[in-house]
Amino acid sequence: MSPPPRTRAIRTAPVPGAVPDPSAPSTPGVPGSWPAVSWAARTLRALRAVPGRHWDLVLAGGFLLLMAVERTGAAEELHGGLPLALALSTAVAAPLAVRRTRPLAGYLVGAAALSVEALFVLPSPVSPYADLVGLYSLGLYAPRRRAWLGPFAALLGMAAYFADLGHDYPVIPAGVLFLWLLGWAFGYGTARRAEEREAARWRLRREVVAEERARLARELHDSVGHTLNVVLVQAGAARRLLDRDPERTRELLSGMEHTGRDALDDLDRVLGLLRRGGDGEFGSGEYGDDGEGAAPQPGLADLERLADRLGRAGPRVRVRIDPAARRVPRSLDVSAYRIVQEALTNTVKHAGARTVEVTVRCAGGWLAVEVRDDGRGAPAGYTPGRGLLGVAERVSMLGGRVEHGPIGSGGPGGPLGPGGPGGFRLRAELPVP
Repeated sequence: MSPPPRTRAIRTAPVPGAVPDPSAPSTPGVPGSWPAVSWAARTLRALRAVPGRHWDLVLAGGFLLLMAVERTGAAEELHGGLPLALALSTAVAAPLAVRRTRPLAGYLVGAAALSVEALFVLPSPVSPYADLVGLYSLGLYAPRRRAWLGPFAALLGMAAYFADLGHDYPVIPAGVLFLWLLGWAFGYGTARRAEEREAARWRLRREVVAEERARLARELHDSVGHTLNVVLVQAGAARRLLDRDPERTRELLSGMEHTGRDALDDLDRVLGLLRRGGDGEFGSGEYGDDGEGAAPQPGLADLERLADRLGRAGPRVRVRIDPAARRVPRSLDVSAYRIVQEALTNTVKHAGARTVEVTVRCAGGWLAVEVRDDGRGAPAGYTPGRGLLGVAERVSMLGGRVEHGPIGSGGPGGPLGPGGPGGFRLRAELPVP
């Protein structure tokens, strides 16, 4: 006779996504306990959504209920009768309902009622704690000058409350007064720290707004201002050549058309930055983070096109770019283009130059941008204008250095060529991360 077959338990793994058995006991850390956690979270959110003035009404009602129970139990010992005691208890507790909106008036009413209760009825063991909450609220919610009236009012209230007991137990009034002043100081310090944090947030917000406005103004000056200057130069050249060289005039007008389109693209990009700024997003669009739908920002690869556009009606621009400079981060790429653009704008407006040399090199962890022309330069002691100040701000934000001035004696550079002193030179060096 063969023995019965042995049974073997088979372990089964839970099926992913299976619905848990609602009859199973809830254990902390397992899905069965999640409804309780969710209910607690919803309850906490609901409590936080209740306005503060509603909680103040609950606080005042709670104190009034406790004082009414205590006064009713001690009705035989009350000097002025139960109705007067209940009226004074109401005057002590009711101001807590307006402790956020009328902290000083509420505390003065409550402290006066507490003093009358202690002097003419019977000191209550519950009323002083309502007075403590009122004093704390005075320090927390009242303006600075009004909040400082709290300690003096508390001192007068303590003198009235302990008028009959102070001479027998002098330590008790001193200890209670210290505790009350400590509560006021805690509320006052909390309010002042909140004011400092709010002031710091407003300062930061104003700084961010100011920086954003300066950045957008710099963008408009660098892009649209430069393009309009080029258009003006081309229009002047076309006017002078209109009768003598119609073919050349048509080329200039065609260049003005392309330059105008570039200006519209730049304006569209800057307006995109303004729209993003209006949504509270103070992004880094200046450094290559273009907004949605805006034209991409130009870089060193666009310098040849910039030089060709300027050379149609202005000076001849020679551009030399180190191959290593074309691999710099996008922030440096955009900034280097803007620096060259501003320098060329100044050349068109002020220099009257025939030739401009643009050199961009990358070596030793630095990106060096140099623009020099053979124009009439700048007088000694000249004052940098808005464009050069914008270049200095841009370079400073990137941790670099910049120098500019007339070429020749006293200037930062040497002669442009064998022709001797003359011209203007701008050189900016940006660290490569």
